[in-house]
Amino acid sequence: MDVSHNTAETADYMVEKIKEKLKMMNIGAVKSTHFNAEMYEELRDIYEMVMRKTKFSPSEMQAIVEELGKLRN
Repeated sequence: MDVSHNTAETADYMVEKIKEKLKMMNIGAVKSTHFNAEMYEELRDIYEMVMRKTKFSPSEMQAIVEELGKLRN
């Protein structure tokens, strides 16, 4: 999917892919509806970083979840 377009569908796609890649239980509370259009660039930056990596340490996963939490409405 082309994530360069700021749409609700794109945000939903990125959030779901982040959740799949991290395979974390506590990230299940994160939904694409928690993010508004103004936060799109930050969400995309997190998405791109997560997709580039193959493994995450527990501290990295925690930091990603914290960043997503900061972006929530």
